[in-house]
Amino acid sequence: MGFTLLKGDIMESNSRLLKLRRRQKARKPEFRRYEAHKKLRLRDKSWRRPRGRHSKLRTRYGGRKVVMAGYGSPKEVRFLHPSGFEDVLVHSPAELELIDGNKQAVRIASRVGLKKRLLIEDRAKEMGLKVLNPVQR
Repeated sequence: MGFTLLKGDIMESNSRLLKLRRRQKARKPEFRRYEAHKKLRLRDKSWRRPRGRHSKLRTRYGGRKVVMAGYGSPKEVRFLHPSGFEDVLVHSPAELELIDGNKQAVRIASRVGLKKRLLIEDRAKEMGLKVLNPVQR
């Protein structure tokens, strides 16, 4: 990850947990739906618990990995961006006024055009906000 952690009171307390989450995610297996390699309609990323009576995966036979509570990340940093910020989706420059620059970062919606995207980026730079998906100039 190429993100630097911020020097806020909230960010410093969470930096240890963010590093821990990164290590946990690296070791966590990629849970795929059972027999997703066989059927196209099962190829989505969503996990569904196997419920079959004779299912080998349900009984964890043969060292198969199943989603369990122990694979989760720490509660304080769950759903945060790797940089430690909370993601806020923005569609217009007016929505930037509601963002707290110490805790939140801007993610510009994909449906925003280039002209408005540049306006949002310039306004965010003036306000000192971090943009997570800036235009590659």
